[in-house]
Amino acid sequence: MILDDIVADKRMRLMEHKRKISEEEMKQMALKSERSSISFYEALKKPGLSIIGEFKKASPSMGVIDGKIDLVNRIDQYNASVDAISVLTEEDHFNGNADYLKQVRAISELPIIRKDFIIDEYQVYEAKVIGADSILLIAAILSDTKMKKLYDLAYSLGLDVLLEVHDEIEMDRALNLNAKIIGVNNRNLKNFTIDLKNTEKLSVYMDKRLKEGGNTDRPVFVSESGVTEDEHISFLKKCNVDALLIGRAFMESEKPLEVAHKWKGIFNGN
Repeated sequence: MILDDIVADKRMRLMEHKRKISEEEMKQMALKSERSSISFYEALKKPGLSIIGEFKKASPSMGVIDGKIDLVNRIDQYNASVDAISVLTEEDHFNGNADYLKQVRAISELPIIRKDFIIDEYQVYEAKVIGADSILLIAAILSDTKMKKLYDLAYSLGLDVLLEVHDEIEMDRALNLNAKIIGVNNRNLKNFTIDLKNTEKLSVYMDKRLKEGGNTDRPVFVSESGVTEDEHISFLKKCNVDALLIGRAFMESEKPLEVAHKWKGIFNGN
């Protein structure tokens, strides 16, 4: 499966990174960081639709992406239109690296999420060091114990966590962890097919679970992947999403600013 290959390659990359900078050194750099994080949670929680604009160079499903515009132009447009930025740092399958996040950090005051396949504490410390405000944790590749350990570590460093789920079992795990931000990936990471109805299904399931538990504190709810058309925005509004993570549609556009404004207008009824 594609996901297994990505995680296996990530383990190899981690050994390489730790040879360059030891885990203890990375940890100390993170603990000594004086930079205050920008709240990813607050950026997504506010009324109306929030959009996370993504920067990525490639993906297993799309291959190498023709980005249309350079990084600086893209981030300038994001700064004027979206609420947070996602930067892919996975090297082998998405052609990312930590330097891209550093470049974005230097030219944006928006909260940035490090989007990667995070399986080790080292990557959480590194996220803090390179200027991320949040990290992605993927339930499908983590045990409950490991997920909680990485989740708690992130918050201890002042980082938010977007906890990504794909089905009801993973949603249960996220809710049991009291995750503040839950994202539903509409892309099946085992075969990379897309179905936006996954957001609808898990939104209903999440609300049912919360009601059963007497919990009125709904997590920030994010729909990820596959949002490419105006009709998708109207559909996802009915799913009670708070935010959308947009990758392909923005990366293939020369004017992501205009796309973002149009989709916010559709969602907010303007």
